[in-house]
Amino acid sequence: MEASFEITLQMVITVLAGISAQVVAAYLRVPSIVLLLLLGILLGSDGMGLLHPHLLGTGLEVIVSLATAIILFEGGLNLDLRELGRVSLSLQLLVTLGTLITLLGGSMAAHWLGEFPWNIAFLYASIVVVTGPTVISPLLKQISVDRQVATLLEGEGVLIDPVGAILAFVVLDTILNGDADPINAIIGLLLRLGIGGAIGGAGGYLMSLIFKRANFLSIELKNLVVLAVLWSLFALAQTIRSEAGVMTTVVAGAVFANSSVPEERLLRNFKGQLTILSVSVLFILLAADLSIASVFALGWGSLFTVLVLMFVVRPINILLCTWNSDLNWRQKLFLSWVAPRGIVAASVASLFAILLTQHGFNGGDAIKALVFLTIIMTVVCQGLTAGWIAQCLKITSKDATGAVIVGCNPLSLLIARFFQERGENVVMIDTDPDCFEQAEAQNLRVIASSALNADVLEEAGLASVGTFLAMTKNGEVNFVLAQRAAEEFNPPRVLAVFPRDPQATSSANENKVNQAFIPDLAIKTWNEYLSDGRVKLGTTTLVESEFSNQSDRIQEMIRTKVLIPLLLEREERLQVMPANQEWEAGDRIIYLLYDPRPKLLKRLSGATQSTRLSLEKLPEVEEVTLAQLSQLSTSEVPGG
Repeated sequence: MEASFEITLQMVITVLAGISAQVVAAYLRVPSIVLLLLLGILLGSDGMGLLHPHLLGTGLEVIVSLATAIILFEGGLNLDLRELGRVSLSLQLLVTLGTLITLLGGSMAAHWLGEFPWNIAFLYASIVVVTGPTVISPLLKQISVDRQVATLLEGEGVLIDPVGAILAFVVLDTILNGDADPINAIIGLLLRLGIGGAIGGAGGYLMSLIFKRANFLSIELKNLVVLAVLWSLFALAQTIRSEAGVMTTVVAGAVFANSSVPEERLLRNFKGQLTILSVSVLFILLAADLSIASVFALGWGSLFTVLVLMFVVRPINILLCTWNSDLNWRQKLFLSWVAPRGIVAASVASLFAILLTQHGFNGGDAIKALVFLTIIMTVVCQGLTAGWIAQCLKITSKDATGAVIVGCNPLSLLIARFFQERGENVVMIDTDPDCFEQAEAQNLRVIASSALNADVLEEAGLASVGTFLAMTKNGEVNFVLAQRAAEEFNPPRVLAVFPRDPQATSSANENKVNQAFIPDLAIKTWNEYLSDGRVKLGTTTLVESEFSNQSDRIQEMIRTKVLIPLLLEREERLQVMPANQEWEAGDRIIYLLYDPRPKLLKRLSGATQSTRLSLEKLPEVEEVTLAQLSQLSTSEVPGG
């Protein structure tokens, strides 16, 4: 068999195996890296013997370098500077103090437990300070964790990759050259970070200019131009200072992503596809090149080294770096558990094994085996259990509580009251000062400003609450506000009162905006009813035996516009009722019922405008039959 065809066959098998692993992982809803590692080992020389990465020669290093550049650039694209600003101090500490803690803790564990010499122990720890966006991002998408936690993990994964990779090369350079002066090591680290950051910043700006002004280029060609520029920047940085390129790619991606580039979504899709391909190829090749015998030869000491890294070093890291943050103990516990190592650690370890062997140092294969043991243990243990732990700790996005409500009116104040009585944080936003007195009388926080301002939404704490509700008098404004909130903050539940418009509904579905309560809610009319006392506040629980009759009865009242469902309580969670909500047995529905009795009779009976509505089971809803509903006179139906 010709050598060229043999290499071609190796690459075909690699791509086929990598994409197959991605497909199976998506079907089984497990982290793809788990299957990529297992399949790579199975196809390697210690398994079926189909893959032999050493046949690629120096081409393997080229593939690793260029693919890593794509992966880190895509990670930089996902860095939202506004989101990072909310956790900036904790993130800065994780990338600086956290790196130092992991370096010291990991090296001590590797030396005392794994019995590695100090220089090799420090090299191992410098490699595993990284986590990696290629593992973190897919994992967070699967489990939909709390937004603050997700931002911190993603930011750490992207930013610590170049820092860790450069740190590892500085440590390696120190070992190979025999220079133990820490000052020179620190200068080398800062030089690489500075050069890489400067080239990346300028390159990211250049890419954004190309996208904005080169209108004669098709989007497909623009995407390829960005890829060509990215690899050119990477090569330039590597030429000026070795390993400065990893910092260049991350900074270029972050600058580009935060330059308000048109059609950026299409570039993200293109780079996302390239990243999936790159990760698939790299993990299959690097895992196939791993000697299982070398992993088992490490002994129990190395196993304990990884366990200490996971259960001692990481929790200490999180505890110190988030000490003054507003994260609760459940969020910190989750952060302590989730720190899987990814492709950067694998590729750096594989390259170091080659370089150490070439320079006559022992321990190259051992350090590669220990790094892969770390990757396997962290990915399998943490990746497969992260979703379960997030649910147990109640930090998934659906568990987020509290509400930001735009529009201070009688109906919104009633909604706010229910969340407040549950102990959930509620913030009202409105520009009308006349409405503030009622809200403040109920101890509700009110921000007197426009919700179109993202800084106002940030001040309201939208990044960490569960519900955004826009219910001003203007339906079109409500829809725009909800769109902005969904795009910039992505809270778990986004609702708005807006007219039933096919185009708006289609757009709402794409932007995760739900119509609140019912279609075409006459909010002005119902606010008047509330002010005049012409409503009753009721609750009903749907039971299995009467579910169909109860649902039909309430839906008929909704159609005749005498009832609006406000809130839904399911599994002890309270949420604003979306117009398209499908009810289930066991749901508790809180609603407003129109009471057409004249205002005078209401006052004669002792009720006043300021009377607080009490929540009760109303016979008009609980006992009325469908036949009686059909006889409702038009005079009893509120106008719209």
